[in-house]
Amino acid sequence: MKRIFPFLMLLFITSALHAGDPQSRKIDSLMQVSMQRGVFNGNILVARHGKIIYQASLGFADGSRTKKLNPDLSFDIGSICKEFNGTGIMILKERGLLSLDDPISKFFPALPAWAAKVKVRHLLNYTSGIPLFSPTAADSDQEMLKNLMELKELSFESGTAYIYNHYNVYLQMRMIEKISGQSYADFVTKNILIPCKMSHSKLNYPTNGPGMAIAFNNDFQTTRYAQEMTGWLRLPVRDLYQYITKLESYSLISKESFRELAENFPGGESSLGSTGFENGELTWHQHQGSNSNYEALVYSDLKSGVRIVMMTNNQNFKVHALKSAILSILKDEPFTIPKRSVYLDIRDKILADHEKGLQFFSALKADHQDQYDFSFETGDLISTGKYLQRRNKLEEAISLFHLAILPEAKPADLSYGYELIGESYLKLDKKQEAAIYFKKAIATDPGNKNAAGLLNTLSGAR
Repeated sequence: MKRIFPFLMLLFITSALHAGDPQSRKIDSLMQVSMQRGVFNGNILVARHGKIIYQASLGFADGSRTKKLNPDLSFDIGSICKEFNGTGIMILKERGLLSLDDPISKFFPALPAWAAKVKVRHLLNYTSGIPLFSPTAADSDQEMLKNLMELKELSFESGTAYIYNHYNVYLQMRMIEKISGQSYADFVTKNILIPCKMSHSKLNYPTNGPGMAIAFNNDFQTTRYAQEMTGWLRLPVRDLYQYITKLESYSLISKESFRELAENFPGGESSLGSTGFENGELTWHQHQGSNSNYEALVYSDLKSGVRIVMMTNNQNFKVHALKSAILSILKDEPFTIPKRSVYLDIRDKILADHEKGLQFFSALKADHQDQYDFSFETGDLISTGKYLQRRNKLEEAISLFHLAILPEAKPADLSYGYELIGESYLKLDKKQEAAIYFKKAIATDPGNKNAAGLLNTLSGAR
């Protein structure tokens, strides 16, 4: 379904605050065209040296297309929420109430023996070895606790590999409650939201409640919110900007704690997403989060003083491309307006009918490269394979990962494709095939520590 909005509707569906300088006008043009192309529907804020130079609400508040967005509406921000429990852990550490090297069995003595092997820092950087129990990460708090209590062994030795899953986040939240004697929501409100003056932010607020932007897909159908775990924050764009500004100025936690929280396993994210340091000083910070067709991005360039915050209720995976275009505009460099996402338009078709979905993909590639972005075909195919993998369509996922291994792809991307094939074979209990592809991943990119850790664990099990 094509999403072309009549030009006369622009006055109705767009509101913007921006200065009259040429750069701000170019940013507005970028965002207007992106909205018309159907690659961004949401709220955006751009600041430089603490001054907001562009803020806009572009598009619709829900799939009915009868309500326009406004700056006060709240969004779910997906994985960016993990910054709040990570920051909470570091606040407790600074108060001397825990050490990052404490085993989590210290706080959860009822958990099985594996908990003595997992340190707090392993929860923060997703190297605990706790497996994914649900392919879509939709377990409730009660289900998560039950699964942890029944877990016999970890997927790998803690600290040797990386698996991103919400069980790490769940345990962080419960740890904060045990140590502080408060509910997670009360602790975060008192120690983060109030100090940051985030007066419109709410934990566990319903995604269909008043004041929320309601998520919808590219056919304008309302998206059911799938995440059942509690602890998620809903907030407007300006509140998230205030949080990032306070965090990066070390007003919430110390510089040392920030650096510890930013530590990541090679190839994996930290609790702060991704960060860059030079001579011990933070130079940039970036974090993308998504959940049930919500998506958000925060980006800070400490050298230039630029901060960008984007929130959308119609996920199209173009926030990174838009961020890059905005940065180019602010440098007075040429910029590219993003095209539509291949991944988003093929994933459900391939899930429903593998062969017909692949035929649709081939047709897009042959006839519609003017509308769709094929600049990272390997990434789109890998993402589609992971989408299938999370839904236990493992054989189909393997075929997508093989398609993603293109001759022109970078070694790191090829290695990741091989690693994912190995993971899929491991889930199919085909250990010999899994070992073959983990070895290919390492041979293609010797820096792939995750594949090495999984191979070592597999070799030990055999």
